[in-house]
Amino acid sequence: MQVDVLLGLQWGDEGKGKIVDYLANDYEVVARFQGGPNAGHTLVINGEKHVLHTIPSGIFLDRPLNLIGNGVVIDPSTLSKELDQVIAAGVHVKEKLFVANKAHLILPTHKILDAASEAAKGKGKIGSTLRGIGPTYMDKTGRNGLRVGDIFLADFKQRYQKLKEKHLRLLTIYDFEFDLEALESQWFEGVERLRSLNVVSGEYFINEVLDQGGNVLAEGAQGTMLDIEHGTYPYVTSSHTTSTGVCGGLGVAPTKINEVIGIFKAYTTRVGSGPFPTELFDDVGAEIAKVGHEFGATTGRPRRCGWLDMPILNYAIMLNGVTQLAITKSDVLDDFDEIKVATTYQVNGLETDTVPYDLTGYDITPNYTSFDGWKQNFGACTSFNDIPENLAKYIAFIEESAQTPINYLSSGPGREELIDISVR
Repeated sequence: MQVDVLLGLQWGDEGKGKIVDYLANDYEVVARFQGGPNAGHTLVINGEKHVLHTIPSGIFLDRPLNLIGNGVVIDPSTLSKELDQVIAAGVHVKEKLFVANKAHLILPTHKILDAASEAAKGKGKIGSTLRGIGPTYMDKTGRNGLRVGDIFLADFKQRYQKLKEKHLRLLTIYDFEFDLEALESQWFEGVERLRSLNVVSGEYFINEVLDQGGNVLAEGAQGTMLDIEHGTYPYVTSSHTTSTGVCGGLGVAPTKINEVIGIFKAYTTRVGSGPFPTELFDDVGAEIAKVGHEFGATTGRPRRCGWLDMPILNYAIMLNGVTQLAITKSDVLDDFDEIKVATTYQVNGLETDTVPYDLTGYDITPNYTSFDGWKQNFGACTSFNDIPENLAKYIAFIEESAQTPINYLSSGPGREELIDISVR
């Protein structure tokens, strides 16, 4: 039937996992199409927190099957730990989880190369999660990577050894200490675990579901502004985080794409290095971080916080062809007297509502519009008509600027704390 896409419109951490969990029972399959264990999708179910790095966020629900698509890079060690987590939660993994045989593998030496390269950059660090993502995608595009399907081949160990030796030669240019033996032991245990899963031809798997009348939800990782092509390069990830990545990452035709659901926070955050025009360095930024528990789900690093940035949000909507929006973490702003939104930039003295070529290469000052805070908790609200008047004004302003409807409003971290505001 069709593929709906759900992805982030900022620098990641928008709350995608929760929205996937909310919508996933409407689909036959939830599929990750890019990224790897640098992602951290947090779900709070019955008060219990689950963080998924590779497994799709539909895994805890009854209806959908879950596919790790060929565009994802997989660390068998990390995946094995995730499997333990979801099995402990009562999930029948063998029945629910499928892995594309063309997904590439993150080797222990990929992670070492990642760490060594980042350390060598000094003050020029890009903020890598050190999970080996970049080096793995480099080997993928360099046409000498290892894929999941290779673990079933008779010469797998030889293929592994050849790539490992290449990495060890590269590591000689760095002054970096590492313990490969310990990493390898866990990795090969993870490979054995991976062999026991449902490894499939991902493109045939997805298209057979569609041909049989089923619907697919493609789950994005990271966020639009971390896209290798259109993000704040070079402070980006190594995959296509936009809707264009769905076709290559799952093996579906562009004509199969239907709805594109964009997720964004009521404010903006970023983990690691890179430009951030609306970043707050004052007590307000610190308060947002405190109330919002803004720490990376994957790295644990504190997130940088700032006001909502409409030039970036509108840029992301344009790139992805977003048809509907979901706003998360509005509840974090419940007690603020004043809330601001950047509507345009002053770039080298000129006003613009577009995102410059290089956000670090220009003198950029955001122009803000201020709103009165709603000053109340809206967690008990069940419809748009119930929410505070000032929050409704805030939402209406964003919709007018974005020319895209906001259909979902998150009122807290829990699965049930989401308001469908599509009917007004």
